[in-house]
Amino acid sequence: MSDPGVVERLRAAGCVFAEEEAEMLLATAAGPAELDLMVERRASGLPLEYVVGWAEFAGLRIEVDGGVFVPRRRTEFLVGHAVELARPGAVCVDLCCGSGAAGTALLAGVEGAQVHASDIEPAAVRCARRNVEPRGGRVYEGDLFAPLPRELRGRVEVLVANVPYVPTEEIGLLPPEARDHEPLVTLDGGADGLDVLRRVAGEAPEWLAPGGHLLVETSERQAEAALAVMSAAGLVPRVVTSEEWWATIVVATRP
Repeated sequence: MSDPGVVERLRAAGCVFAEEEAEMLLATAAGPAELDLMVERRASGLPLEYVVGWAEFAGLRIEVDGGVFVPRRRTEFLVGHAVELARPGAVCVDLCCGSGAAGTALLAGVEGAQVHASDIEPAAVRCARRNVEPRGGRVYEGDLFAPLPRELRGRVEVLVANVPYVPTEEIGLLPPEARDHEPLVTLDGGADGLDVLRRVAGEAPEWLAPGGHLLVETSERQAEAALAVMSAAGLVPRVVTSEEWWATIVVATRP
C-alpha cells in the first residue's frame, strides 16, 4: 500500500508513476529517515533505480549502482528472444553488458548456459560481477570483444549486444534521468546511432558459431540501416518488433 504523503511528494516532483515508485521506496527503505532521504533523492531527479539500488528485469532483481546504465524494461523483449534461441548449455555473450541484466537473465532462463559478459566502463563491470558471477557467469573489463577469452572464437551461439544507438545530436532530447546521470558512452551511438553496431557486426562472424545469432536493440527508424550493416558483415538479419514492449530488435544469424 502506497503512502499518500510519499506519492504526493513524488507527483509534485513530476514522477509519472508516483504510486508504483512509492511502493518500491517503501519496500526498500529501512525506516522513516531512510525513506525520507530516498524520496528527497528521487524528487531531485536521481533515477529510481539508483535510489533503491536495483531494477526489476525479466522477473529478476538486478543490482544497479549510480553511474551505471539502467536496464530498460523494453530490453526484456530482446532477452526473451535470446533465451528462446539458446539451447541448454549454450555459450552466450553479453556485450556492452552494463549491470549484466541480459547475462543474468540468460543464466536464469537457459539451463546450463555458459555466459560471458563485457563492458568498457569499470563501474559497470563491478556492478555486473555482483549480478552475473554468483550465478556462474564471467564478466570482463574492456572494449567489446577485446577482453573475452580467445577460445570463445567460433563457439558463441547467442550474442546479445545492447549497444548505444542514440544519434549524437539527439542525446539532448533524452529524459534528464538518462542524459544527466548515465554515462555518455552507454547512450551515444555516433552521428547516425550505428557506430558501435558496425563494430560489433564486423567482428561478430569471427566469434559466432555456424548458425549462431547476434541480437541487438535499435529504433524503428534505424532498423533498415541496421539490416544493411548486418548484411554487409556477412550475417543474415531479420527485424522483430513488439508494440507491447515498444521495442525493435535485429536478429542476425551466421550462415
